[in-house]
Amino acid sequence: MHNLIPAPVRIGNPGRSGFSLDPSTTITAQAGTGTSERWLRSTLGAAFGLPLAPGAGDGGNTVELRLDASLESEGYRLDVAPNQGVRITGGSAAGVFWGAQTLRQLLGPEAFRRAPVSPGAQRVIPFTEIEDSPRFAWRGLMLDVARHFLPKDGVLRYLDLLAAHKLNVFHFHLTDDQGWRIEVKRYPGLTETASWRARTKYGHRASELWDETPHGGFYTQDDIREIVAYAAERHIRVVPEIDIPGHSQAAISAYPELGNSDVIDTSALSVWDTWGINPNVLAPTDNTLRFFEGVFEEVLDLFPAATSPFIHIGGDECLKDQWKQSPAAQARIAELGLADEDELQSWFIRHFDSWLTARGRRLIGWDEILEGGLAEGAAVSSWRGYAGGIAAAEAGHDVVMCPEQQVYLDHRQDGGPDEPMPIGFVRTLQDVYRFEPVPPGLSEEAAGHIIGTQANVWTEVMQNRARVDYQVFPRLAAFAEVAWSRLPAPGERDFAGFESRMGAHYARLDALGVDYRPPGGPLPWQRRPGVLGRPIEGPPPHV
Repeated sequence: MHNLIPAPVRIGNPGRSGFSLDPSTTITAQAGTGTSERWLRSTLGAAFGLPLAPGAGDGGNTVELRLDASLESEGYRLDVAPNQGVRITGGSAAGVFWGAQTLRQLLGPEAFRRAPVSPGAQRVIPFTEIEDSPRFAWRGLMLDVARHFLPKDGVLRYLDLLAAHKLNVFHFHLTDDQGWRIEVKRYPGLTETASWRARTKYGHRASELWDETPHGGFYTQDDIREIVAYAAERHIRVVPEIDIPGHSQAAISAYPELGNSDVIDTSALSVWDTWGINPNVLAPTDNTLRFFEGVFEEVLDLFPAATSPFIHIGGDECLKDQWKQSPAAQARIAELGLADEDELQSWFIRHFDSWLTARGRRLIGWDEILEGGLAEGAAVSSWRGYAGGIAAAEAGHDVVMCPEQQVYLDHRQDGGPDEPMPIGFVRTLQDVYRFEPVPPGLSEEAAGHIIGTQANVWTEVMQNRARVDYQVFPRLAAFAEVAWSRLPAPGERDFAGFESRMGAHYARLDALGVDYRPPGGPLPWQRRPGVLGRPIEGPPPHV
């Protein structure tokens, strides 16, 4: 048993002997497989202290990387055979790379370390044959760095963790009421003012506790370029999110003219220091449109179309109270002949859909963008449940399924009293493993519009990397198998078999230094006694 996660489509019975990785092992890389060649040399070479020099393909002591267009684009075949060595054949460079991830797992947990722990030990891969390809083209993780900033090295580390689990989309939530995290050169106030808050609510918003340490940070444009390039080397697409027209108090605090200044004194606003849904939204003015066109111009330059075909514009939880009170907003509704404030938001979203489409990109937003009419060509992140995604898919729009009730990894993992800052429904490892992205009852055509699935990580109660790790792992491993593998119906899935394979995977996570939640519950230093959360009792609704 190879204990591979995610499980491959087919795996042959392992032979009694195998291929030994040793100082004379080479890498023979066909043109077009350079990302995997570089990754194998830097990762396995470091873990085992081996040069893995370039080879010519002669002899059997080599790892051969090949392309075969007859395979599925992200599919691969991994063969370990006598007198051949290891051969990874992919339908594309990405397929070869995913095969390389499987090879690493076959080599054991020491392959996940950065330096040898058993120098000179024999590394044997059993003779076997693996065929594999993913179920979904979009296998994603959304990471919120606005509520709590994750420094650049932490983001790069998470890209490595995504790659290790064959996840290929990184949704980068860069802006919110609590902070703006990306440098925009034409608007320096976004980083000088909007990227820092004076203090932070500690725990759920109903908590009486505060962290009085100023919190913030941002990524320079060169940081962003590095992150995007690092992701591309790992065949991960980056989806930047600039959240509009709600979740915008940080931006308004730096540029008060962006807010509804005919309703409140926007110059008195600061970067928000607590959690929840904020009433301070963008004003639907021409000035606001021009401002964010300027933001998106720089975003498109930093996130090239080849690696970031989708641009996320948020569109969620935009309270309409200020628009209802604003003479300027009401005048805009009358001028455009709109029915109400929902249609005003739809107009706002449609404007940026047209603007992005004209520049060769696709808009994606949270499922609230369905309200008031969805722009043609726009895609939907269905977060409030399945319903938004079903409606969008039946209307011919592409959908990424990420329902809060199933795959929000900020929700607690257990109902016990020791869970730190417990938020939301209990979502255990088994619950995530039984998540099904394609709801029953969809027409065949609509089901084809479910382009993938994504787990979301909102960081209000995750103050640092260790807290993020605890919430994300081990559940991300279960999610990765849901996204990659062709599993049976939820009730028929072999969770006991998955849990058995997780025994080997915990050793990999240990080698990687991941502060996951142990199967037996949080360790003493992972608990946060006395810090208020917001647990929701009972099973989550299926909506």
